[in-house]
Amino acid sequence: MASNRHLGRIIVLQSLYEYEFRTKAGDESADIDTIVAKDIEPYAKALGDTQFVYELAKAVSSRFKELDGTLQPMASEWPLDTIAAIDRNILRMGLYELKYCGDTVPPKVAINEAVELAKEFGADSSSKFVNGVLGTAYRAQYGDDKVKPAPQPEAPEEQHGEEKETEGEA
Repeated sequence: MASNRHLGRIIVLQSLYEYEFRTKAGDESADIDTIVAKDIEPYAKALGDTQFVYELAKAVSSRFKELDGTLQPMASEWPLDTIAAIDRNILRMGLYELKYCGDTVPPKVAINEAVELAKEFGADSSSKFVNGVLGTAYRAQYGDDKVKPAPQPEAPEEQHGEEKETEGEA
């Protein structure tokens, strides 16, 4: 069974995905706390500390634009709105934990957790893409010369069942 924090991140990812989808569709009733409450309910006993899930989901969802602005130069070949929503939200979560949670989540744990989420829920190449982008973010933030620059991997293909936006659509 997944650790409590890993399970929590899975719930956060699910909630962020739904929240982003609904807000892009113009659903004004989309509320991250309500979505998390629905998604967390089946796992509340196994999870234990639900505060982590609520705090991470709320923090990431309230910083979509900021996080995207930081991520875009790190994945310059791949505009964020063209990559799969799952991968985009994994990157947001990973970057948020790298930037703001260093006192409670070691940076390499944040990257590893994001890579594991990409392996579980992304396309075949998602984990390499996420690792490359977050490795760049790590080096930018911590200046770790011991980590070799990762080559810019191909962006993963869109997930089946996920529609691509075309020009002119919001």
